[in-house]
Amino acid sequence: MDYDSYVGQVAIGRLNNGKLEMNKQYALCGKDKIVNGQKFSALYTFKGLKRIQVDTLEAGDIIAVAGIENITIGDTISSNEDPNPLPRIQIDEPTVSMLFYVNNSPFAGKEGTYLTTRHINDRLQKEILSNVSLHVLPTEKVDVFEVRGRGELQMAVLIETMRREGYEFMVSKPHVITHEENGKVMEPMEKLYLDIPDDKVGIITEKLSGRKGKMTNLINHGHGRVSMEFSIPSRGLIGFRSQFLTDTQGAGIMNKLFDGFAPWFGRIPQRNTGAMIADRKGKVTTYACVGMADRGELFINVGTEVYDGMVIGERNKSDDLVVNITREKKLSNMRASGSDNTVTLR
Repeated sequence: MDYDSYVGQVAIGRLNNGKLEMNKQYALCGKDKIVNGQKFSALYTFKGLKRIQVDTLEAGDIIAVAGIENITIGDTISSNEDPNPLPRIQIDEPTVSMLFYVNNSPFAGKEGTYLTTRHINDRLQKEILSNVSLHVLPTEKVDVFEVRGRGELQMAVLIETMRREGYEFMVSKPHVITHEENGKVMEPMEKLYLDIPDDKVGIITEKLSGRKGKMTNLINHGHGRVSMEFSIPSRGLIGFRSQFLTDTQGAGIMNKLFDGFAPWFGRIPQRNTGAMIADRKGKVTTYACVGMADRGELFINVGTEVYDGMVIGERNKSDDLVVNITREKKLSNMRASGSDNTVTLR
């Protein structure tokens, strides 16, 4: 599926047999019903990556059609007189949910162009026209939207794309989508495929075991690389990708596939580090950053505006730490106000 601002929703697929022509009527075979009398507003074929508009499409072509409303993945366009739907394509269910909020922080409106509920809702509704694995659901609050997707990477791509387009909003941390079956809570599972250096097998196995992962296969290729397969709950993979790249020093390859549902695995430890939180509004100073250097890793730079309650870093201990990151050096006869400007921060 794709979307064009001029012709609207565009369906992309392969023409199995026969041909399609403009100004003729066809049947749309959906999941539950068949709708006759459908006409195209545009027909396209592909030359490389370029889409070319044509009047006729032949069997075997990779095609794109516009003008048919409510078409979705798995639908078949068939003869109007004798509809014959093809077997439907199954789309994996969403496994991760996040909440998108209108930005209500003290610094709202300073970095983005599109800020309101209407802007965010319109952008999300436009996204689901071309991103079929994404679901957008309303919530009890008009300025909060629940977005469901196939994983944290898909959500991260959507968030970064919207940010670059000028949208300003807040998001919650990701949660897995569960359901009940025979009185038991079921959670989504993933089949995880890894290709890593053979000297990293131990650390990766240890990390995944702590996330309720179970190794199902291991192949040593004999040239310094090992292929591994794990069965693991989807929530066990939240936050794992960055840790995986660090542990393998960027030399690991990671892929995953949805593997159905399984009974709830119990609590999975997330991170063993706390947060560093600003306790007042102001600008970050070099003097305050020096004092925090041994407490953890800061996310902000000197001169950044902060507000009360803002997370400014990751602490190297398990509990949170509230700090004054705007503290300045006291002036005296012995010290000048600029004497700490030569301090080098990590």
